[in-house]
Amino acid sequence: MTEPNTFIWNELVTPDQAAAGPFYSTLFGWERHEVDAGPLGTYTLFRQRGKDVAGMMNPTARDYAGSPPPRWIGHIAVADADATAAKVSELGGKVLEEPHDVPGVGRVGMFTDPAGGLVYVMQPEEGEP
Repeated sequence: MTEPNTFIWNELVTPDQAAAGPFYSTLFGWERHEVDAGPLGTYTLFRQRGKDVAGMMNPTARDYAGSPPPRWIGHIAVADADATAAKVSELGGKVLEEPHDVPGVGRVGMFTDPAGGLVYVMQPEEGEP
């Protein structure tokens, strides 16, 4: 079981996967595995020694407003994504994406802290490492 309240995943959001993918693969020796994410386009998994270590995706309409530069976003494991999202506003943060189910992954939500720092929380599906 994943340790709650620890970083569990990192994801690069970029409009140019064709440039970023080879860069990180060459720099770190990662293999790339592209997955059809339906309406979200291509999702790329970075792998090291057969283990998924990070992901890469195109910006989406559900991404926060504006045209932010490409960025890495951390995902923090939580026991209850909905309870965590409910507490964000109470603590001065802003929920940008209510928790929702991602098949095969878990329940994911996005928020900013009071200073604008962006982070995802992920309640992993049962049995997920």
